Amino acid sequence: MGEAVYFSVVIPTYNRQPILEKCLRALEAQVLPENSPVSNYEVIVVDDGSTDGTVAWLQKHQAEFPHVNLFEQQHLGPAAARNLGVEKAQGDTIIFIDSDLVVTESFLVSHAQALIAGKEKLGNDKFFTYGAVINTANFENPTSEPYKITDFSNAFFATGNVAIPKHWLEKAGLFDTEFHLYGWEDLELGVRLKNLGLQLIKCPAAVGYHWHPAFRLEEIPQLIDKEIQRGRMGVLFYQKHPTWEVRMMIQMTWLHRILWGVLSLNGLLNEKTMAPLLSWLIKVGKPQLALEIARIFLNWYNVKGVYQAYREMKLS
Repeated sequence: MGEAVYFSVVIPTYNRQPILEKCLRALEAQVLPENSPVSNYEVIVVDDGSTDGTVAWLQKHQAEFPHVNLFEQQHLGPAAARNLGVEKAQGDTIIFIDSDLVVTESFLVSHAQALIAGKEKLGNDKFFTYGAVINTANFENPTSEPYKITDFSNAFFATGNVAIPKHWLEKAGLFDTEFHLYGWEDLELGVRLKNLGLQLIKCPAAVGYHWHPAFRLEEIPQLIDKEIQRGRMGVLFYQKHPTWEVRMMIQMTWLHRILWGVLSLNGLLNEKTMAPLLSWLIKVGKPQLALEIARIFLNWYNVKGVYQAYREMKLS
């Protein structure tokens, strides 16, 4: 077998203390067999200015988390938090996960085995491994959720569950902190990694369960705001990489304009007109279906946000 891997698991967090606790306990519960492909690991938590007592809680319970190193920054966003995590990392390989991800006990070993096998197959380390992410609203037992078709992702590089040699991140230039609103900072770094010749190797055995509370109508204004932010950051992404591939990713094409325009009946199907249907679906215990239907108008807001930001960019 190839050389063992030393992991630094980098986790940015902001006001997520209850689920962060589950995330960190799962990382402390990793099973590393004899002759493990993991030589060592550390967990780097970067608190992004939380106001919910995350830092005080971690300091109080430090003895329960021997692998955790805590760093703090003012509220600068996840890109800056991940960059600080990479800068402080002792390991040769970085794993990025989010603070609402709960992993299985074989998570680190699975990534390490895939990295070692990939290196033997390719003869180099110009690749990263991408684990599986399963969405769940079950807080008590997040890892009990089965895989669903809506959990599929075709992203090239996303920070939900990815392992990559540290030196490639440094060569690519880390995350761009201009992405200060919601969205795209990981996919933009992915474009730079692809330009360096890195490949993606899927690692379905490294499973993480991404917890978020069940969809409620009260969340809709916040979700709309996120889509508008994502539109604005999408245009920044396109400015940096003006390709057709990026236009497709950020939904800045006539195809997307027509698709979501038609599906939303040019905005007639919106948060107000669809509220009764969404409310009924939530009431009968189908919040996930309600969210999928809400995506019709959320995507329409995103497309409109992209074009609005693009017009502003051209005028400035």
